[in-house]
Amino acid sequence: MGDLPGGWGRCVVTIGVFDGVHRGHQALIARTVEVAKNRNLPSVMLTFDPHPSEVIRPGSHPAQLTTLRRKAELVEQLGIDVFCVLPFTAELSRLAAHEFVHEVLVDRLHAAAVVVGENFTFGHRAAGDVPLLKELGRRFGFATYGAELQGGTTADGETADSGEITFSSTYVRSCIDAGEVVAAADALGRPHRLEGIVVRGDGRGHDLGYPTANLSTPRFAAVPADGVYACWFGRDNQPGRLLPAAVSVGTNPTFSGRERTVEAFVLDVEEDFYGQHVALDFVGRLRDMVRFSSVDDLVDQIADDVRRTRTILGLGH
Repeated sequence: MGDLPGGWGRCVVTIGVFDGVHRGHQALIARTVEVAKNRNLPSVMLTFDPHPSEVIRPGSHPAQLTTLRRKAELVEQLGIDVFCVLPFTAELSRLAAHEFVHEVLVDRLHAAAVVVGENFTFGHRAAGDVPLLKELGRRFGFATYGAELQGGTTADGETADSGEITFSSTYVRSCIDAGEVVAAADALGRPHRLEGIVVRGDGRGHDLGYPTANLSTPRFAAVPADGVYACWFGRDNQPGRLLPAAVSVGTNPTFSGRERTVEAFVLDVEEDFYGQHVALDFVGRLRDMVRFSSVDDLVDQIADDVRRTRTILGLGH
């Protein structure tokens, strides 16, 4: 926040963690961009790192749906002009609501308007809410827009209008934790992405005829439930090129594995991805992780997984 360019003028700000940049976030961002354009001002997203819950209640960091870099990419695509990351510290958490508004929104960002979700809270012990923000806005000279929470039809037909589903980061995390990647994609507006660095594995996949790229994922990454999935596999060094992959998440029960791993068999490519930063977009779930009585049975199942992966990704056989 101390690195704002000289001559920084007024702007339109939206505030939040925005983990996942799901469809609810997208509606809020669209409103922010609209207000900014109407006022001929830059649009700013103010987000926090690390997640506030980890600072307020150490050890409670939720599974992370998007890395900071990914979040910046997504909001830029949605039209946000400035992506601003405020380090969330114990000191910041102790600011009273009016102090947060005065120090951050008024003194630092010179907000002309602030756009937040109707359930937005801020300040020490989350004491501030949208009505208070509107009152402070009148005092400090900025407009406040409280946007309604967004929901919609999900894969199984439930709707937010019935009180069943509201798009939220918590809902998306619960879908991923259950392996329901199609429902997660419905709420996100795109497949859930898991990023990581390819590291050396035990080589067992290679011995079976299905060499895998083994991902080392970030500490808090939202990893789907154990199982086998159809994914798109992307690499930083070849942006825009996605390869089909059958991905195993779990402990390799057939070989009495104990450590949870993420292993991607990339179809139709013979390449060593070791050391590369890669991303997996989870499109569909094929099956649970199961223990096979023989290696031959496992190999037969993998062949079927590959066939079904092609079908789910629309590649035929």
